[in-house]
Amino acid sequence: MTDYGHDLAFGTFITPTHRDPQAPVRLAQVTEAAGLDLVTFQDHPYQPAFLDTWTLLSWVAAQTERVTVAGNVLNLPLRPPAVLARAAASLDLLSGGRFALGLGAGGFWDPIVAMGGTRLTPGESVDALDEALDVIRGIWDGRERRALRVDGEHHRVAGAKRGPEPAHDVPIWLGALKPRMLRLIARKADGWLPSMAYLKDGDLQRGHAIIDEAAAAAGRHPAEIRRLLNVQGALAAQPQGFLQGPVEQWVEELTGLALTDGIGTFILAGDDPRLIQTYGEEIAPAVREAVARERASAGTTPAATQRGARAIALRRPGIDYAGLPAALAATAVEPGDRAYDAVRHNYLRSGAPGLVLRPRDAEQVAEAVRFARSQDVPLGVRSGGHGISGRSTNDGGIVVDLGALDAIEVVDEASRRVRVGVGATWGAVAEALSPRGWAISSGDSGGVGVGGLATAGGVGFLGRTYGLTIDHVVAAEVVTADGRVVRASDDEHPDLFWGLRGAGGNLGVVTWVEIEAMELGNVVFSQMTLDATDVAGVLERWGAVVESAPRELTSFLILSPGRRGRLADGSDDQGPVAQLMTVFAGDDTDAAVEQLERLAAAGPLLGHQAYLLPYSGVVQAGDKHHQGGGDPAVRSGLVTRLDAATARAFEKLALSGEAYFLQVRATGGAGNDVEAGATAYAHRHQSFLLSAMSSSQARLDAAWDAIMAPHVDGLYLSFDTDTRPERLADAFPEPTLTRLREVKRDWDPDNLFRANFPVPPA
Repeated sequence: MTDYGHDLAFGTFITPTHRDPQAPVRLAQVTEAAGLDLVTFQDHPYQPAFLDTWTLLSWVAAQTERVTVAGNVLNLPLRPPAVLARAAASLDLLSGGRFALGLGAGGFWDPIVAMGGTRLTPGESVDALDEALDVIRGIWDGRERRALRVDGEHHRVAGAKRGPEPAHDVPIWLGALKPRMLRLIARKADGWLPSMAYLKDGDLQRGHAIIDEAAAAAGRHPAEIRRLLNVQGALAAQPQGFLQGPVEQWVEELTGLALTDGIGTFILAGDDPRLIQTYGEEIAPAVREAVARERASAGTTPAATQRGARAIALRRPGIDYAGLPAALAATAVEPGDRAYDAVRHNYLRSGAPGLVLRPRDAEQVAEAVRFARSQDVPLGVRSGGHGISGRSTNDGGIVVDLGALDAIEVVDEASRRVRVGVGATWGAVAEALSPRGWAISSGDSGGVGVGGLATAGGVGFLGRTYGLTIDHVVAAEVVTADGRVVRASDDEHPDLFWGLRGAGGNLGVVTWVEIEAMELGNVVFSQMTLDATDVAGVLERWGAVVESAPRELTSFLILSPGRRGRLADGSDDQGPVAQLMTVFAGDDTDAAVEQLERLAAAGPLLGHQAYLLPYSGVVQAGDKHHQGGGDPAVRSGLVTRLDAATARAFEKLALSGEAYFLQVRATGGAGNDVEAGATAYAHRHQSFLLSAMSSSQARLDAAWDAIMAPHVDGLYLSFDTDTRPERLADAFPEPTLTRLREVKRDWDPDNLFRANFPVPPA
């Protein structure tokens, strides 16, 4: 008996006939409507009676919303692997992660040759497929900066650029029967996909044995390879043969294939819409129920929790991997897993966590918190992973990645209240709200996750009009340190609600927030470049214009210190440059131009572009797949005014060479209408946020403390990596800190959440 513990999946295998070109598409839609998981099409590019399978897959992906699409199997000899890899990644991105790659080595060589392919012996075709897998995986590995080179006998890639990365970890399933192909599956593929019609008695178990032995030799666990099967049959009132009979017979026989023959995915071959509907609505649910019942009785280990010797060797001390709850194990990522590089890093911070948990709802978040508190390693919580401070990854610890909690839902039209999952990005939020003429101020990058910004502060492009993001949060769902799920608002746990708005991740794991949006149509977005040779003068003049401008105007300034010495072409070094990014929150272009002209007078104008566009065009959706790198040190400070002394100090820091990136953000206006004690973010009298980035924390601290510390008043949590204990008072001035420590004592007395500028419990 063989049961690898795979979650069961069910799909269809549809003939791609072109007699009625919409017929296969309709069957794919029937597949989805019936609740099935997968729709596949055979691929015979030399068959004139068929639609081209790749074109059909793309069309079907666009005509469906949920099902995964795959070739069953794609003909490699007529599909160059490098091109196929880019096409597969593109379709996966366009479909939102709904593509699987079924591949075959080729078998019908006369028509393949007739179409321009090269005839291969059986052994050569296996070698070619082996090489193709290296090419495909290499193209998909967008995090590897080196060009791809594969010097194969049949497939060569000489310095190809990598990418795009697929939206998810695309599985590769191989159609195979012979031992060499089965061993290749064990080493490099994710699934075995034979057809029942071609199998003789015992072939399944013989195939499993070959794959299992080769997988173990390669350091993989046999359960890492999904076992799929193309099946065919018919419904009948009485049994007439295997899968030829009533629903009950189908359920019994498919259940047997799962429990005793190791099959985890059943793909129904045939074009009968009534059979497809019955298969999805009656047979598949009953098989799932029967298999789940038997597995519970037998104590079957889920496949998702299994790791081979190669992966086990990379596990980190202090984590009880065997004790991970099954619901979390299904999506968890460990070092050695292929998905690990996609989840280990943040935007600017490299990480090497020992375990990344990816819960799907609040209850799973609670399970993750309960598990993490029982482990002897650091805990990081990630919403989008874009945070400059990089506190949502770690080395050797646990990261709870909330990216799956990304729903965006309007809960009250009248008050413009929107419930947003913390794993959503602000670009996605802006895009969702734009058709309603609504917006929420949210930083300057659409790739930032909702959770971090909506709990730490939220200094954004609409800030002088709207205030901080946290100022419009009216409720939140929170998983507490003891694993409870509670709602926080002015009426429910008001002390927790007060602390969540400004104390970052110190008090719990927020799963969603409700925020009141503002009414906003188009905005004027300006990108302006000024000669900043007179750094202090430009800063002072720019700051004065911003302070005196109407609240519709919010401006950020990025200061590039310039390059020293003579350049390679013999010209003088490049002096400092100031780049202004400015939003005028409204479509009154005359009023916007008047204010932009005042900004342009802050220094010699080198270039200017301005656009009238929706706010969603300003904070466009960004990539959530981060590669780390840089690991910068960051310091921040808040000031009431950019007066001459402050401007000269920032100039001195810029020209010191200790910072390679400097920024000033306007943060006054509506944000200062809020009382200092209303939220845990207490900096309500300052008008500008200054920040600097360096490659050395020690050197930046020394320079900042000597040059900027006398001029600044407070810091911004998300833009600071100096967590010395004395900095806590800069983040939370009294009486805020005393109150926050009391809230921390009540909600996290053991200081589980200590990665984000830790607040010691009272």
